[in-house]
Amino acid sequence: MTDTQTSPDTPAETPAAPVAELPWADVQTEHHKMLRLAPLKTDRATGARPLRFVEFSYAERHSKERSLLRMSIQLPGQRVRKEQNHLDVWADHVEKRLYFSPDSLQVEPLNRGIGRFLAAQGITWAKKRWSSYRVDGSDLNNKDALNEDTRLRRDHFLKAHGFEVVYADAQHLKGSVKPAQVGNLLGDWNTEKLQFVEILEAAQMLQQAEQNLAEQEVKLKQQEEKVAKFKREDNGLRFTITCLVAFAMFQAGLLIWIATRS
Repeated sequence: MTDTQTSPDTPAETPAAPVAELPWADVQTEHHKMLRLAPLKTDRATGARPLRFVEFSYAERHSKERSLLRMSIQLPGQRVRKEQNHLDVWADHVEKRLYFSPDSLQVEPLNRGIGRFLAAQGITWAKKRWSSYRVDGSDLNNKDALNEDTRLRRDHFLKAHGFEVVYADAQHLKGSVKPAQVGNLLGDWNTEKLQFVEILEAAQMLQQAEQNLAEQEVKLKQQEEKVAKFKREDNGLRFTITCLVAFAMFQAGLLIWIATRS
């Protein structure tokens, strides 16, 4: 999902037209929800993928000319770069056009469904309001095509959201995304990787975890009591064996003494 804008060459003596500054640069996310990243098998490229909980935040702004949906993903206990886990969806009501910022969506952690989730939220938000708007076509980054796995992952991401990817060469180096209508896009994500967690559900999960912890503590205490019992029995057996060995040695010595005296 990229949106690349180009402008015609401008003569040196003619100053370039100033770029219109977008509003709401200082808008911070206001609404927050919890997401569950499901535990998945270790991936050879991205490593371990354990159970994890993250925060999804968003804010909306609307004016006569534009609308904005600003989204971000926060990772508890981990800081990410400014350009990561962030996506703005802009609707231009004058040109009836939808575009995404930044052009290249960067997420952390990788391969956990975050990228598709953010794109799906933006598409669903736009489809409910401006399904007739368009998304411009754009050229794809050639660097992504140098690695086949990266290219396939990128193309799968785009096609899963309803974008059409085309290539101008057989080597799949010169790729582009065709223009699309917002109403034809798909606001789906992989729910096996990522799910919403409601407050009540989160409370139930904490309660269940506490109950499991209490049960584990009881089992641990029982095991410790068994170990202590076995230690006591072991000490008693050792004492008994020591006494039997001493008595046997005494009998053997007595027998030897009687045999030597007779």
